Amino acid sequence: MSVLGQVALVGDVWRYLTATSSWGGDRGLGALVRAHLWISLVSTVAAVGLAVPPAVWLAHRRRLPLLSVALVNVGRAVPSFAIVAFVFPLSIRYGFGLGFWPTCVALVALGVPPIFTNTYAGVAGVAPDVVEAARGVGMTDRQVLAGVELPLALPLILTGLRLSAVQITATATLGAFVGYECLGTPILQGLARGVAGRPQLVGGALLVIAAALATDAVIGRIIPRVVRWPSGLR
Repeated sequence: MSVLGQVALVGDVWRYLTATSSWGGDRGLGALVRAHLWISLVSTVAAVGLAVPPAVWLAHRRRLPLLSVALVNVGRAVPSFAIVAFVFPLSIRYGFGLGFWPTCVALVALGVPPIFTNTYAGVAGVAPDVVEAARGVGMTDRQVLAGVELPLALPLILTGLRLSAVQITATATLGAFVGYECLGTPILQGLARGVAGRPQLVGGALLVIAAALATDAVIGRIIPRVVRWPSGLR
């Protein structure tokens, strides 16, 4: 593409993103942004619920360190689109419908590994001397977990959550391929229209980037309010 063509494309993308008609209606960009953020939020919460409890229990008991992390990391080796393609016909067959649930399953599978790994590493990484000192002053097993191990592991756990949430937000575009209207929809429509669809394609991609960066920024603002970070790790 020539320089003039690139300049023209930038102008077309700007007009697409700033046009009132692009944002209005049930299928406008406003609705797509909300749908994209909603499925990202649901998937992140589900990933936390699936990853944190077993990781905390296994790390607290110091059980299966290598096997636990290895099994969870299998999710990183399986492409998210392959999971969507596998779950999609099952979702239709059992009445869960198009789009949302197949995409959600794939996003949860993507989000579990970083949360599990960081949670396990955070809890298991608490110094044995600290744990023994807590037990020495009469703390019960549950009190050691809740009052010592989890607070010390919280920075790593939240880092895993942050990484997972950003990955999920960036990957939620896959929903467009199975009928879930999100920010992947204008990208898919732009691809289908060829040259004429470039403003949609680029505009949709920019909005996905913005959503992922906003997610990272919001969680990054929340983390210092929850835990005290060493100044060099913020």
